[in-house]
Amino acid sequence: PRHYVASYNFIASGSDQLGFTSGDALLVHAKPSSEWWWAELRGVKGYVPASYLCQTGDAGEEDEIEDPWQDEEYFGSYSTLRLHLEMLSDRSRTETYRRVVVSNRASLRNKAVMDLGCGTGIISLFCAQLAQPSVVYAVEASAMAEYTRQLVRQNGCEEVIRVLQGRGEDIQLPGKVDVLVSEWMGNCLVFEFMVESVLSARDRWLREGGVMWPSSAALALAPCQAHDYFAEKMAFWERPYGLDFTPLQPLAQQEFFTKPKFSHVMEPSDCLASPRHVISLNMYTLQIKDLEEITGQFDFPVETSGTFHGFTAWFAVYFESLDAGGTTVELNTGPNSEPTHWKQTLFMLDQPVSLNTGSSVTGTIVLRRNPVWRRHMSVTLSWNISGDADNWCPQSGTKTFPMWR
Repeated sequence: PRHYVASYNFIASGSDQLGFTSGDALLVHAKPSSEWWWAELRGVKGYVPASYLCQTGDAGEEDEIEDPWQDEEYFGSYSTLRLHLEMLSDRSRTETYRRVVVSNRASLRNKAVMDLGCGTGIISLFCAQLAQPSVVYAVEASAMAEYTRQLVRQNGCEEVIRVLQGRGEDIQLPGKVDVLVSEWMGNCLVFEFMVESVLSARDRWLREGGVMWPSSAALALAPCQAHDYFAEKMAFWERPYGLDFTPLQPLAQQEFFTKPKFSHVMEPSDCLASPRHVISLNMYTLQIKDLEEITGQFDFPVETSGTFHGFTAWFAVYFESLDAGGTTVELNTGPNSEPTHWKQTLFMLDQPVSLNTGSSVTGTIVLRRNPVWRRHMSVTLSWNISGDADNWCPQSGTKTFPMWR
């Protein structure tokens, strides 16, 4: 057993979990997986999320975290082609960025552009070939930057595009830029917090009156049904092969419903109410300190009777025109739009709730950044059901979902 200190509050959402608050000293007895450990607090034992704990030294003081940004892992994942293939194959995402460049090609002429987190340099190449800017600074922290240089030369754009390898917080430019473009979005909009690098670059290198792409962003949420996923992960254990496996259902809930389901594909008909934008970000006024905790509220009048399995989240980002009165371009990752590699994110309740038309679901969503592991966060959903809901259903609840790499 080893002693650890909680770096973050955690609310237990199952009987096998152990809740704690930041600063609590926990004794970890076993590490059955990289994500969940078996720990003890004041004589009570249970599963805890490993990413919420920091190891202590012999004197009980917290060790210094060597890499709170997990840069080696994070940028290492972008050093191979797997993620780049996924992103470039996402036509909705990639064509939206090209459409932004094309619709602003006249105004981009002779402008200085920074493409932060450029990856293979696809957006930089769009700018250089379609809009004739004076210079494009293609900034990439991973080892992919060397291949990006080759692609720039191969496509005859070396006179315009300058590839710079390094973090956005560290790079140096010869002057300010007119446009800062980046594809920084993650699950639930801000997960992995590349947005912090974008805000840092904005404050250092975007000239006064310069343009951010995206210019604004919004997180959308909707109460939903998820019959197939519920049947696959929970209902399966009722009578497999004619045997009663229901004692495994609490373990299934713990394993499958405690964390959000990434890359979920929700059918529009699974929405029980019209989606709402619960969080909106202005990329010109958003500050890095604002990322520590982002809160939104919701009020969903139920429009379709059905089973309330949980909430589904997705995002939209908007690219303003460089010309006053020009057209704003939208990239939407929701179920009513062309599919993207982000798809949607599903947050399952512990127990499904039967809802009828005329009832309403109100509450809050809170995105909290991990104070130690800076690319991690948690999502806390609190809800209350009122109106025409079945009497046996739980009328309110709160659940916290840890999100980590």
